[in-house]
Amino acid sequence: MAFVSVGVGLGSPSGSMVRNRCQVRCESSGAVSRRRVLELVGSIGLAAFSDPALVLADVASEFIQTQSGLRYQDVKIGEGAKPQAGQNVRVHYTGTLDGFEGPWFDSSRRRNRPFTFKVGVGQVIKGWDETLLNMQVGGRRKVIIPPSLGYGDRGAGGVIPPGATLYFDVELLAIL
Repeated sequence: MAFVSVGVGLGSPSGSMVRNRCQVRCESSGAVSRRRVLELVGSIGLAAFSDPALVLADVASEFIQTQSGLRYQDVKIGEGAKPQAGQNVRVHYTGTLDGFEGPWFDSSRRRNRPFTFKVGVGQVIKGWDETLLNMQVGGRRKVIIPPSLGYGDRGAGGVIPPGATLYFDVELLAIL
């Protein structure tokens, strides 16, 4: 009996690496050839990429989950101050559905126009307030916002469906 540990990586346009890891138990009454093991490893790699749910599940496992259900991963930890509730902040963001590489529904980056708002007072969805109150200026974070911290069962403007999980790439540019 032999165990083979397989790591599979997939680069994304944002430069992040999606990783899948699995372990295969090979049982045989005779010797297992190196060729057979490599064939099996190749099949596992293809299977991991053929099911996007597997890839998304693995990405989500690398995120930190807060008590509210918000999940985040720091792409870059800032070196500046953290904003306090009631302060104005300036951010760049891209919001997507169906994963970080899914169709985008809004993006200040694409408009080349940062978004400014008062954080922590309900001017934006709860998931944004929670995210930004725990970031430092200069930081960039990928955030998975559950419906309860987003637009819930009502959706938004015909663009975000009811019950949607939102995926944001958020960068805290400044506290004003």
